[in-house]
Amino acid sequence: MLQRIQTVYLAIVFILVGVLPFVFPLWKLEGGKEFYFMSKMVYQILFGLSTALTVLSIISFKKRQQQFVFNRLNMILNLILLGLFVYRSLNLSGETPVVSEKGIGMFLPIISIVMLVLANKAIKKDEDLVKSVDRLR
Repeated sequence: MLQRIQTVYLAIVFILVGVLPFVFPLWKLEGGKEFYFMSKMVYQILFGLSTALTVLSIISFKKRQQQFVFNRLNMILNLILLGLFVYRSLNLSGETPVVSEKGIGMFLPIISIVMLVLANKAIKKDEDLVKSVDRLR
């Protein structure tokens, strides 16, 4: 059902990876120019795949195991995205003239991963409840 708590968590993930990257910059370049994810093709692909997996997970609410797998894949994608952000921020430190300030957009994958973990816990709890009811029959 769409009113489950994991759907709320997945809706938050959808907002985090599908909407907020357009609003918050990843970092600010020299001269105050903001760097959004649309500037690099790799970030576009990863954010797009993450958004697609989130939508697929929300749509497949009747198949809990499939939803669980989609969330796991989404976590891996967000970890890769986070790794790219960390690599970029460590490779081009704040003292260089290229990057002057990190943006809040770099933290979106972290919050997304936390929400996906909470969604998976809720899915597991639902699955255990269904199995316990089947045992009583």
